[in-house]
Amino acid sequence: MRPIYVTKSYLPPLNEYETYLRRIWANHHLTNQGPLLTELESRLRAYLSLPLADFCSNGTIVLQMALKALGITGEVITTPFSYCATSHVVAWEGATPVFADIDPDTLCISAAAIEPLITDRTQAILATHVYGIPCEVDAIEAIARRHGLKVIYDGAHGFGVTTGGRSLLSYGDVSTCSFHATKAYHTVEGGLISAHDPELARQLRLYRSFGHVDADYLSIGINAKNSEFHAAMGLCVLDHFQEIVDSRHAVVEHYNAELDWSRLRRPDFSNQQQSNYAYYPVIFGDEARLLKAMAALNAEQIFPRRYFYPSLNQLKFLGPYQPCPVSEDLSTRVLCLPLFADLPAQDVQRICTVVNQNC
Repeated sequence: MRPIYVTKSYLPPLNEYETYLRRIWANHHLTNQGPLLTELESRLRAYLSLPLADFCSNGTIVLQMALKALGITGEVITTPFSYCATSHVVAWEGATPVFADIDPDTLCISAAAIEPLITDRTQAILATHVYGIPCEVDAIEAIARRHGLKVIYDGAHGFGVTTGGRSLLSYGDVSTCSFHATKAYHTVEGGLISAHDPELARQLRLYRSFGHVDADYLSIGINAKNSEFHAAMGLCVLDHFQEIVDSRHAVVEHYNAELDWSRLRRPDFSNQQQSNYAYYPVIFGDEARLLKAMAALNAEQIFPRRYFYPSLNQLKFLGPYQPCPVSEDLSTRVLCLPLFADLPAQDVQRICTVVNQNC
């Protein structure tokens, strides 16, 4: 029996990728802001309506660059319900993660939970648009303005998502995205960083490439560049992105129609004006039922994932325990079902049958 994993990376027609490879072989420019990377950046900025956005090596390093460029060394209020990279980067950069609990409907950080945690050591809010569900961007901006804080959005799941008539990646002082192979839009490995302020964007661009331009060394920096091969994949996938979204949408609609909603629920995606259908999370009544359904699916060679488990406030190496009861509860009950562009309808039906019999 062919195994079905939680995701399957989209691969464009091989001949299309080979067309770009021939350009690489012709000009022998492999990295360091090559012509394909420059072309991809231009197309991404146009697609997302982000005039100041740069293609980088992955979705974690762009968060590190954001913290560094904004001078964040104190407390950062962040979400406990996200991939571990969101909180890891805070500790890695020498700052202190402070966990605010999540909204039970959207599973994003609760704006109401942020303000009581602000101290004279708080410097920033780092929030994740979980599954591409928009955070309470207006409320978070208002809180940040009242207290003089910076706002960084981890938009790893948000490529192509819009809210408030704008790209989800256009909010905050800095917004980032992941183009990892598991994402709806990918470049195999990659990330994007966007800032509104031209001087901040210039600093981020310097950080990306060791802080120098030609022979002029202007600041410290790291190697956050990406290659022509990754840019080639990004160009190919971008050409097919709408059909990818449409195919994923069809899978989502199939799940919506067939799962037993008397015993399951979904997070609230209603703030998305345009979705990328990146994930299909379902919330079980309790962890025992989730584990039962997982075991039954695994027996059928179907492998969903517990995105996100455990609640990050429970990781001891991130500091003293900070209670986040909503996140701690929901992290034990959320399961992401397989979702990718060419997931056959009969497999979706089989997954729904197994889940319905075991939830």
